[in-house]
Amino acid sequence: MFPMLTVLSMFYYICLRRRARIGTRGEIMNSRRAIESNQRTLPLAVEVEQYVKEIVDFSSHYGSENSMSYTMWNLAGMPNVYPSSGDFTQTAVFRMYGKWWEQCASAPQPFRRTPEKFQSQDYVELAFEEPVYPTSIDILETYHPGAVIRILACSLNPFSQNLPAEIRWEVLWLGEPSKMVTHQARQFSPCIKQINFPTNLIRLEVNSSLLEYYTELDAVVLRGVKERPLLSLYKMPVIDINDFSDSDEEKDAHEAERLRKQFGDTDINEHTNNGYFDKLPYELIQLLLDHLTIPDLCRLAQTCKLLYQHCCDPLQYIQLSLQPYWARVNDAALDHLQSRCTLIQRLNLSWSGNRGAISVPGFCRFLKVCGSQLVCLELACCHFLNEACLEVIAQMCPNLQELNLSSCDRLHPQAFSHISKLVGLRRLILYRTKIEQTALLSILTFCTDLRHLNLGSCVMIEDYDVIASMLSAKSKNLKSLDIWRCKNITEKGISELVSGCRLLEELDLGWCSTLQSSTGCFVHLARHLPKLRKFFVTANRTVCDTDVEELAANCPNLQHLDLLGTRMVSPASLRKLLQSCKNLLLLDVSFCSQIDTRVVQELTVQFPKVSIKKSFTQ
Repeated sequence: MFPMLTVLSMFYYICLRRRARIGTRGEIMNSRRAIESNQRTLPLAVEVEQYVKEIVDFSSHYGSENSMSYTMWNLAGMPNVYPSSGDFTQTAVFRMYGKWWEQCASAPQPFRRTPEKFQSQDYVELAFEEPVYPTSIDILETYHPGAVIRILACSLNPFSQNLPAEIRWEVLWLGEPSKMVTHQARQFSPCIKQINFPTNLIRLEVNSSLLEYYTELDAVVLRGVKERPLLSLYKMPVIDINDFSDSDEEKDAHEAERLRKQFGDTDINEHTNNGYFDKLPYELIQLLLDHLTIPDLCRLAQTCKLLYQHCCDPLQYIQLSLQPYWARVNDAALDHLQSRCTLIQRLNLSWSGNRGAISVPGFCRFLKVCGSQLVCLELACCHFLNEACLEVIAQMCPNLQELNLSSCDRLHPQAFSHISKLVGLRRLILYRTKIEQTALLSILTFCTDLRHLNLGSCVMIEDYDVIASMLSAKSKNLKSLDIWRCKNITEKGISELVSGCRLLEELDLGWCSTLQSSTGCFVHLARHLPKLRKFFVTANRTVCDTDVEELAANCPNLQHLDLLGTRMVSPASLRKLLQSCKNLLLLDVSFCSQIDTRVVQELTVQFPKVSIKKSFTQ
């Protein structure tokens, strides 16, 4: 199989190289003329230094929608913490870190054909006062640095009232996920690429999968010049003498000779149309093409009629993730893919289509042709969505089982009522949306097969006790529930929830300040959820030894437990928990007043398989 894949790659390379040569020669001649016409001394440009003026957009944050603690909005202005190190509420923190979330039952299945180079998990977009040609960028990281893996610049001025005809994104710097030796603060100043347009919109993309704890960012500094640095645009490219050769046939003959030596003496030119490819079984060529990314498929389709037919086969597009190409996805791209996606079952458009790139008619047009077989639709941070889009999803996607609207915070509350028509839903992500109680109750009434529900930071729901009661009555198969930062659920709601949803494996009650251990709600929960694997009660000061001991006695499958901030849990109860829960992987005891660094070190030695987290402030 692999030799055949190599042959296919070489065939693709030979067919496209002539086009590339024409462009290369043109660039060389233009660069040479530009240099000859600009041999003069230029005045030195004055470098401008500026901090973030405004947070334009982001995918997630640890903080609340109604406060400043741990939110992305802390990136605006001058540093609050740097050069200090540690866990500070005045910094910007993303929602996740490590590989824990990928191991949970609620985690989505990965998409095939995702390019290896695309590893971004979260992003934040930052607006600065003055558009400049960037010369440097400083990122002030104050805790567990190393998450930033990509920096981009946009040609759009975010303060402009009118959208330009074309919006360009350029990658200034690209790196790999990393794990720093130390969690101390640092100033991260990567060497950035020069671009030929001024910018005051910078995007940071992060991957925290290798970090031991949440990364914290304090501020970002953009330096640049207002005048275009002309000389930097006229650098001579590296010239290969072969690029000036006019004998394409001679070069192709050399390639043919090389292939003959590698794969045998048979004349590979005897089939002048398609080489050997038209002799191969259709299924074998399809299998070979399955290794290509979507852009490579589109390029290969331009080489010959045979490969065009294969590259356009709808079976190649059963799964399609356009998230890695979010900056280039627009109406034209969707229209181009429409005929190929008639059998598509899983579609990821997360982060795509913003600032007018995808229109409501363009999105609806695509779904009307390609939505009938969809079972999974990922639309995180798609700000072009409106009520009409959700109505079309409900009409054209009758088989939909998974819908992700995470951080679609510009959707009108009324739009969510259409989701109730998707009666086959099993996974629904509404994190950081403006869904209201009436629409959610309607969804729960009709979508009775829900397995995974994320309502984290949904601040417009008036009474979570009513929601919990409806879940108990209608969602008997529920496996995971996230109500992170819910401000109004009580022990009554928890009691009803666990009495009806006995299959729960994940429950996130982090920052739910209205729950009090003294009511017995956590004891009741532990006794009724024997399948519990992940339990977050982050920042609940009232969790006590009794609650931890009940978890140890009744939840043997527990893997992830977050007790951050409690003042009433002792080392003795933690030892009981660690002895009973043999599968425990993560235990967060940060800011637990009775658990000091010495205790954490002792427990780590005694239970080396468990990652015990102890955050600090200095």
